[in-house]
Amino acid sequence: MEDGVARCLGSCRPDCDFSFLFSLYLVLNVFCAPQVPSPRSCQPNGANSEALKYEIEELKQKDLALDQEIAQLLSEGYSLEELEKHISLLHEYNDIKDAGQMLLGKLAVIRGVTTKQLYPEYDLELSD
Repeated sequence: MEDGVARCLGSCRPDCDFSFLFSLYLVLNVFCAPQVPSPRSCQPNGANSEALKYEIEELKQKDLALDQEIAQLLSEGYSLEELEKHISLLHEYNDIKDAGQMLLGKLAVIRGVTTKQLYPEYDLELSD
């Protein structure tokens, strides 16, 4: 999979490597993902205030670490628009790959073989 994503994104910025883009994807998804309350924050009134204070402190530390990582990426010359473009391309790549896997799975069922057995026929590597 890594090689496929790197090939897919290589046209956007040749000096980017996949591990960087993936870590960036994870960082930005923290800010874009819908926020789901943690089980601890759904406790009834009178919940242990120490536990809530600890959770707040953990979140502040995570926020600070993410702010530092974003600042580092921006200082390395990446713009927010460029980062969003890479994330969009990663989503598109994953959607295309999922569709391909679904088709391979259906074809494998029709032929009565495993998906793994179809990979050589279509010049695919198991790591793809």
